[in-house]
Amino acid sequence: MDDTGLTGVEPGRPEEIRAVPVRRPGRWIAAFVVLVVCASLLRFAVTDSSLGWHYVGQYLFDPRVLRAVWACVYLSVVAMLTGIVFGVVLAVMGLSPNPIIKSASFVYVFIFRGTPLLVQIVFWFNIAALFPEHVIAIGIPFGPALVHPNANVIITVFVAAWLALGANEAAYMAEIVRAGVISVPEGQSEAAESLGMTRVQIMRRIVLPQALRVILPPTGNEFISMLKNTSLASVIGFGEIYYATSAIYAQNYETIPLLIVASIWYLVLTSIAYVGQYFLERKAGQGFSRSERATMTERWLALSAGGRFR
Repeated sequence: MDDTGLTGVEPGRPEEIRAVPVRRPGRWIAAFVVLVVCASLLRFAVTDSSLGWHYVGQYLFDPRVLRAVWACVYLSVVAMLTGIVFGVVLAVMGLSPNPIIKSASFVYVFIFRGTPLLVQIVFWFNIAALFPEHVIAIGIPFGPALVHPNANVIITVFVAAWLALGANEAAYMAEIVRAGVISVPEGQSEAAESLGMTRVQIMRRIVLPQALRVILPPTGNEFISMLKNTSLASVIGFGEIYYATSAIYAQNYETIPLLIVASIWYLVLTSIAYVGQYFLERKAGQGFSRSERATMTERWLALSAGGRFR
Protein backbone atom coordinates (compact mmCIF):
# COMPACT_ATOMS: atom_id res chain seq x y z
CA MET A 1 0.00 0.00 0.00
CA ASP A 2 1.35 3.44 -0.86
CA ASP A 3 1.82 6.36 1.53
CA THR A 4 -1.41 7.99 0.37
CA GLY A 5 -3.50 5.13 1.63
CA LEU A 6 -1.88 5.20 5.07
CA THR A 7 -1.96 8.92 5.82
CA GLY A 8 -4.66 10.24 3.53
CA VAL A 9 -2.33 12.99 2.35
CA GLU A 10 -0.77 13.15 -1.07
CA PRO A 11 3.01 12.61 -1.13
CA GLY A 12 5.05 15.84 -1.08
CA ARG A 13 2.15 17.97 0.22
CA PRO A 14 2.40 19.12 3.86
CA GLU A 15 -0.56 18.60 6.12
CA GLU A 16 -2.57 21.75 6.80
CA ILE A 17 -2.09 23.15 10.30
CA ARG A 18 -5.20 24.32 12.05
CA ALA A 19 -4.48 27.06 14.59
CA VAL A 20 -6.74 26.97 17.62
CA PRO A 21 -6.85 30.23 19.62
CA VAL A 22 -5.89 29.97 23.26
CA ARG A 23 -8.85 30.31 25.54
CA ARG A 24 -8.45 33.06 28.15
CA PRO A 25 -11.45 32.95 30.49
CA GLY A 26 -9.75 35.30 32.94
CA ARG A 27 -10.02 38.20 30.50
CA TRP A 28 -13.76 37.72 30.04
CA ILE A 29 -14.30 37.47 33.79
CA ALA A 30 -12.30 40.68 34.37
CA ALA A 31 -14.21 42.47 31.61
CA PHE A 32 -17.53 41.36 33.13
CA VAL A 33 -16.49 42.63 36.57
CA VAL A 34 -15.45 45.99 35.10
CA LEU A 35 -18.79 46.32 33.26
CA VAL A 36 -20.73 45.56 36.44
CA VAL A 37 -18.76 48.15 38.43
CA CYS A 38 -19.19 50.79 35.71
CA ALA A 39 -22.91 50.10 35.46
CA SER A 40 -23.28 50.39 39.23
CA LEU A 41 -21.42 53.71 39.30
CA LEU A 42 -23.49 55.04 36.39
CA ARG A 43 -26.72 54.00 38.09
CA PHE A 44 -25.62 55.71 41.31
CA ALA A 45 -24.69 58.91 39.47
CA VAL A 46 -28.04 59.05 37.66
CA THR A 47 -30.47 57.97 40.37
CA ASP A 48 -28.94 59.23 43.62
CA SER A 49 -30.55 62.52 44.56
CA SER A 50 -27.79 63.48 47.02
CA LEU A 51 -25.53 64.45 44.13
CA GLY A 52 -27.85 67.37 43.39
CA TRP A 53 -27.54 67.57 39.62
CA HIS A 54 -30.06 70.45 39.50
CA TYR A 55 -27.66 72.47 41.65
CA VAL A 56 -24.83 71.52 39.31
CA GLY A 57 -26.74 72.91 36.35
CA GLN A 58 -27.67 76.01 38.34
CA TYR A 59 -24.12 76.96 39.32
CA LEU A 60 -22.12 75.57 36.38
CA PHE A 61 -22.29 78.89 34.53
CA ASP A 62 -22.68 81.13 37.54
CA PRO A 63 -20.85 84.48 37.00
CA ARG A 64 -18.71 83.88 40.09
CA VAL A 65 -17.62 80.50 38.77
CA LEU A 66 -16.91 81.87 35.28
CA ARG A 67 -14.73 84.64 36.74
CA ALA A 68 -12.88 81.98 38.70
CA VAL A 69 -12.33 79.91 35.54
CA TRP A 70 -10.77 82.93 33.82
CA ALA A 71 -8.59 83.61 36.89
CA CYS A 72 -7.42 79.97 36.88
CA VAL A 73 -6.47 80.10 33.18
CA TYR A 74 -4.75 83.47 33.52
CA LEU A 75 -2.70 82.42 36.55
CA SER A 76 -1.76 79.11 34.90
CA VAL A 77 -0.54 80.77 31.69
CA VAL A 78 1.43 83.50 33.46
CA ALA A 79 3.03 81.10 35.94
CA MET A 80 3.83 78.56 33.22
CA LEU A 81 5.52 81.15 31.00
CA THR A 82 7.53 82.32 33.99
CA GLY A 83 8.54 78.76 34.79
CA ILE A 84 9.57 78.04 31.19
CA VAL A 85 11.73 81.17 30.87
CA PHE A 86 13.52 80.71 34.17
CA GLY A 87 13.67 76.95 33.67
CA VAL A 88 15.62 77.39 30.44
CA VAL A 89 17.99 79.79 32.21
CA LEU A 90 18.48 77.34 35.08
CA ALA A 91 19.08 74.45 32.67
CA VAL A 92 21.75 76.42 30.81
CA MET A 93 23.32 77.35 34.15
CA GLY A 94 23.26 73.70 35.22
CA LEU A 95 25.13 72.70 32.05
CA SER A 96 27.71 75.46 32.44
CA PRO A 97 31.33 74.44 33.05
CA ASN A 98 31.58 77.20 35.67
CA PRO A 99 31.22 75.45 39.07
CA ILE A 100 29.69 78.51 40.79
CA ILE A 101 26.94 78.94 38.18
CA LYS A 102 26.31 75.21 38.10
CA SER A 103 26.10 75.01 41.90
CA ALA A 104 23.65 77.93 42.03
CA SER A 105 21.34 76.13 39.62
CA PHE A 106 21.59 72.92 41.63
CA VAL A 107 20.76 74.66 44.91
CA TYR A 108 17.72 76.39 43.40
CA VAL A 109 16.33 73.16 41.94
CA PHE A 110 17.08 71.30 45.18
CA ILE A 111 15.17 73.80 47.33
CA PHE A 112 12.10 74.32 45.15
CA ARG A 113 11.68 70.66 44.22
CA GLY A 114 12.27 69.52 47.78
CA THR A 115 9.64 71.67 49.51
CA PRO A 116 5.84 71.35 49.09
CA LEU A 117 4.15 73.80 46.76
CA LEU A 118 1.54 74.63 49.38
CA VAL A 119 4.27 75.72 51.80
CA GLN A 120 5.84 77.89 49.09
CA ILE A 121 2.52 79.62 48.37
CA VAL A 122 1.99 80.48 52.02
CA PHE A 123 5.63 81.56 52.35
CA TRP A 124 5.40 84.02 49.45
CA PHE A 125 2.13 85.38 50.78
CA ASN A 126 3.79 86.13 54.14
CA ILE A 127 7.11 87.32 52.69
CA ALA A 128 6.50 90.81 54.09
CA ALA A 129 7.15 89.44 57.59
CA LEU A 130 10.84 89.13 56.70
CA PHE A 131 11.29 92.88 56.21
CA PRO A 132 11.28 95.48 58.98
CA GLU A 133 8.27 97.77 58.76
CA HIS A 134 7.20 95.76 55.66
CA VAL A 135 9.58 97.74 53.42
CA ILE A 136 11.74 96.09 50.73
CA ALA A 137 15.03 97.86 50.10
CA ILE A 138 16.20 97.62 46.48
CA GLY A 139 19.54 99.13 45.53
CA ILE A 140 23.28 98.50 45.24
CA PRO A 141 24.53 95.44 47.18
CA PHE A 142 26.32 96.56 50.36
CA GLY A 143 25.48 100.11 49.30
CA PRO A 144 22.64 102.60 49.50
CA ALA A 145 19.04 101.56 48.80
CA LEU A 146 17.49 103.28 45.80
CA VAL A 147 13.86 102.14 46.08
CA HIS A 148 11.81 101.38 49.19
CA PRO A 149 8.55 99.73 48.05
CA ASN A 150 6.04 98.46 50.57
CA ALA A 151 5.98 94.66 50.65
CA ASN A 152 2.29 94.54 51.53
CA VAL A 153 1.48 96.59 48.44
CA ILE A 154 3.68 94.59 46.07
CA ILE A 155 2.92 91.07 47.32
CA THR A 156 -0.77 90.82 46.58
CA VAL A 157 -2.68 87.55 46.54
CA PHE A 158 -2.17 87.16 42.79
CA VAL A 159 1.53 88.06 42.94
CA ALA A 160 2.14 85.57 45.76
CA ALA A 161 0.40 82.79 43.83
CA TRP A 162 2.22 83.73 40.63
CA LEU A 163 5.66 83.80 42.26
CA ALA A 164 5.10 80.52 44.08
CA LEU A 165 3.76 78.62 41.07
CA GLY A 166 6.26 80.15 38.64
CA ALA A 167 9.29 79.61 40.88
CA ASN A 168 8.26 76.04 41.62
CA GLU A 169 7.63 75.29 37.95
CA ALA A 170 11.02 76.72 36.98
CA ALA A 171 12.74 74.03 39.03
CA TYR A 172 10.90 71.24 37.21
CA MET A 173 11.30 72.86 33.79
CA ALA A 174 15.04 73.14 34.42
CA GLU A 175 15.28 69.36 34.70
CA ILE A 176 13.03 68.85 31.67
CA VAL A 177 15.08 71.23 29.50
CA ARG A 178 18.33 69.72 30.76
CA ALA A 179 17.13 66.24 29.79
CA GLY A 180 16.18 67.52 26.34
CA VAL A 181 19.53 69.23 25.84
CA ILE A 182 21.63 66.21 26.81
CA SER A 183 19.55 64.04 24.45
CA VAL A 184 21.17 65.84 21.49
CA PRO A 185 24.46 64.15 20.51
CA GLU A 186 27.54 66.09 21.63
CA GLY A 187 29.11 65.67 18.20
CA GLN A 188 26.75 68.27 16.78
CA SER A 189 27.77 70.83 19.38
CA GLU A 190 31.44 70.05 18.73
CA ALA A 191 30.92 70.52 15.00
CA ALA A 192 29.25 73.87 15.58
CA GLU A 193 31.99 74.92 17.98
CA SER A 194 34.62 74.09 15.35
CA LEU A 195 32.94 76.66 13.09
CA GLY A 196 33.44 79.36 15.70
CA MET A 197 29.91 79.49 17.13
CA THR A 198 29.51 80.61 20.72
CA ARG A 199 27.76 78.51 23.38
CA VAL A 200 24.69 80.73 23.17
CA GLN A 201 24.51 80.34 19.38
CA ILE A 202 24.97 76.58 19.62
CA MET A 203 22.23 76.33 22.21
CA ARG A 204 19.81 78.57 20.29
CA ARG A 205 20.42 77.31 16.74
CA ILE A 206 21.53 73.70 17.09
CA VAL A 207 20.54 72.14 20.40
CA LEU A 208 17.20 73.66 21.41
CA PRO A 209 15.41 73.11 18.04
CA GLN A 210 16.17 69.39 18.28
CA ALA A 211 15.62 69.17 22.04
CA LEU A 212 12.06 70.43 21.62
CA ARG A 213 10.87 66.96 20.58
CA VAL A 214 11.93 65.74 24.03
CA ILE A 215 10.91 68.86 25.97
CA LEU A 216 7.37 69.40 24.63
CA PRO A 217 5.56 66.27 25.93
CA PRO A 218 6.55 66.74 29.61
CA THR A 219 6.01 70.49 29.28
CA GLY A 220 2.43 69.86 28.22
CA ASN A 221 1.99 67.58 31.22
CA GLU A 222 3.40 70.29 33.48
CA PHE A 223 0.88 72.81 32.16
CA ILE A 224 -1.95 70.39 32.84
CA SER A 225 -0.63 69.97 36.37
CA MET A 226 -0.39 73.75 36.67
CA LEU A 227 -4.10 74.10 35.89
CA LYS A 228 -4.88 71.79 38.78
CA ASN A 229 -2.26 73.20 41.15
CA THR A 230 -3.89 76.62 41.02
CA SER A 231 -6.44 75.18 43.45
CA LEU A 232 -3.72 75.35 46.13
CA ALA A 233 -3.80 79.14 45.85
CA SER A 234 -7.21 79.06 47.52
CA VAL A 235 -5.44 78.87 50.91
CA ILE A 236 -4.34 82.50 50.51
CA GLY A 237 -7.70 83.66 49.16
CA PHE A 238 -7.02 83.71 45.42
CA GLY A 239 -10.32 83.51 43.55
CA GLU A 240 -9.78 80.46 41.37
CA ILE A 241 -12.31 77.68 40.71
CA TYR A 242 -12.10 75.78 43.97
CA TYR A 243 -12.13 78.98 46.04
CA ALA A 244 -15.22 80.28 44.25
CA THR A 245 -17.17 77.03 44.57
CA SER A 246 -16.16 76.59 48.22
CA ALA A 247 -17.36 80.12 48.95
CA ILE A 248 -20.73 79.27 47.41
CA TYR A 249 -21.25 75.98 49.26
CA ALA A 250 -20.23 77.69 52.49
CA GLN A 251 -23.45 79.71 52.08
CA ASN A 252 -25.92 77.12 50.75
CA TYR A 253 -24.28 73.95 52.23
CA GLU A 254 -24.54 72.14 48.89
CA THR A 255 -20.99 70.81 49.11
CA ILE A 256 -21.12 67.84 46.74
CA PRO A 257 -22.85 69.62 43.82
CA LEU A 258 -20.41 72.55 43.99
CA LEU A 259 -17.43 70.19 44.10
CA ILE A 260 -18.83 68.50 40.99
CA VAL A 261 -19.03 71.93 39.32
CA ALA A 262 -15.36 72.55 40.14
CA SER A 263 -14.39 69.09 38.86
CA ILE A 264 -16.26 69.61 35.59
CA TRP A 265 -14.46 72.88 34.88
CA TYR A 266 -11.07 71.38 35.72
CA LEU A 267 -11.82 68.49 33.35
CA VAL A 268 -12.82 70.94 30.60
CA LEU A 269 -9.64 72.97 30.97
CA THR A 270 -7.35 69.95 31.11
CA SER A 271 -9.08 68.41 28.08
CA ILE A 272 -8.44 71.56 26.07
CA ALA A 273 -4.82 71.45 27.22
CA TYR A 274 -4.57 67.81 26.07
CA VAL A 275 -5.74 68.76 22.58
CA GLY A 276 -3.37 71.73 22.45
CA GLN A 277 -0.48 69.57 23.55
CA TYR A 278 -1.21 67.05 20.78
CA PHE A 279 -1.23 69.63 17.98
CA LEU A 280 1.79 71.45 19.43
CA GLU A 281 3.82 68.25 19.35
CA ARG A 282 2.81 67.63 15.75
CA LYS A 283 3.72 71.21 14.82
CA ALA A 284 7.14 70.89 16.40
CA GLY A 285 7.87 67.77 14.34
CA GLN A 286 7.58 65.12 16.99
CA GLY A 287 9.01 61.86 15.66
CA PHE A 288 11.38 63.25 13.03
CA SER A 289 13.64 60.64 11.51
CA ARG A 290 17.38 60.79 12.02
CA SER A 291 17.97 61.90 8.45
CA GLU A 292 15.55 64.80 8.87
CA ARG A 293 17.21 65.88 12.12
CA ALA A 294 20.62 65.66 10.46
CA THR A 295 19.37 67.84 7.60
CA MET A 296 18.12 70.41 10.11
CA THR A 297 21.53 70.47 11.80
CA GLU A 298 23.37 70.84 8.49
CA ARG A 299 21.18 73.81 7.58
CA TRP A 300 21.81 75.55 10.87
CA LEU A 301 25.55 74.94 10.52
CA ALA A 302 25.51 76.30 6.97
CA LEU A 303 23.65 79.38 8.12
CA SER A 304 26.01 80.01 11.02
CA ALA A 305 29.01 79.62 8.72
CA GLY A 306 27.74 82.41 6.50
CA GLY A 307 26.13 80.27 3.82
CA ARG A 308 22.54 80.24 2.62
CA PHE A 309 20.22 77.28 2.40
CA ARG A 310 17.10 76.93 0.34
